[in-house]
Amino acid sequence: MEAWEIIEAVQRMQDYIHQHLNEPITMHQLSKAAGYSQWHAARLFRELTGKAPFEYIRSVRLSQAALKLQNTEARVIDVAFDFTFDSHEGFTRAFSRQFGMSPKYYQQNQPKVSMFMPPRVRDYYLLLQQGEIKMSKKPLDTVFVQVVDRSARKLIIKRGVSATHYFEYCEEVGCEIWDTLSKVKDALYEPIGMWLPSHMMLPNTSKYAQGVEVPLEYSGEIPDGCELITLPPCKMMIFQGPPYDDEKFMEAIDQVWELMKTYNPEIYGFRWADEDGPRFQLAPLGYRGYIEGRPVRLMK
Repeated sequence: MEAWEIIEAVQRMQDYIHQHLNEPITMHQLSKAAGYSQWHAARLFRELTGKAPFEYIRSVRLSQAALKLQNTEARVIDVAFDFTFDSHEGFTRAFSRQFGMSPKYYQQNQPKVSMFMPPRVRDYYLLLQQGEIKMSKKPLDTVFVQVVDRSARKLIIKRGVSATHYFEYCEEVGCEIWDTLSKVKDALYEPIGMWLPSHMMLPNTSKYAQGVEVPLEYSGEIPDGCELITLPPCKMMIFQGPPYDDEKFMEAIDQVWELMKTYNPEIYGFRWADEDGPRFQLAPLGYRGYIEGRPVRLMK
């Protein structure tokens, strides 16, 4: 069987799942979409996505349910029925197993959780095609995706001159600015490297910069050469790659970047919203995987 035939078969199953996510789905329907027997279709699906079909379906449904609880005032029981769960109790058990908390607690507190929001199989494997499809690559769910809310906050930022990426920035500014930003008291998160939207850039300054986010009411010290700007509230889609050996950090970054090139947030009800804030990267640390965030908005 040709590798691309396998990819297209699994893509048809994935498309069917997302088109019928709010309806009962059987293995018979998926195998019919794939054009293979139920056993063979299930094996191919797991091989390319890293999850068995019904494990995949449940993970996507629960992640979509979490997004609905996060962004609406819908009742938990209504969300459960929307995603084909038969009862409040069954939905709560499944949600708690996946996210470690009840859906009611999640809706009321909205803590950060890792959602399962995989890319399209065909898009992913196109990126691995170099003369032939490399079928030995890791499965799709090695990159985790979640959507988080960022409230209005301020950003201590150190601009460059014309840098478009980290290495150019270090040549212009020096790498010691990171240590300075790491020492800012009351920082909300760790320092970030970022790509600024055009309306946040100043004349004769760089697209790539580094900074650290602080509370909206921040009135502390601003390091020399830095400035303080306000960031509006926004949603960020966060991509986190698998752990890696520290010396292979460029490969780890490239893996996430290649995935993000063709990732379509619209299948989960979002669109890219680069005008809402900086796209950012965290320091690449092998033990946690490479992490990058890009602004999104809910589609109407």
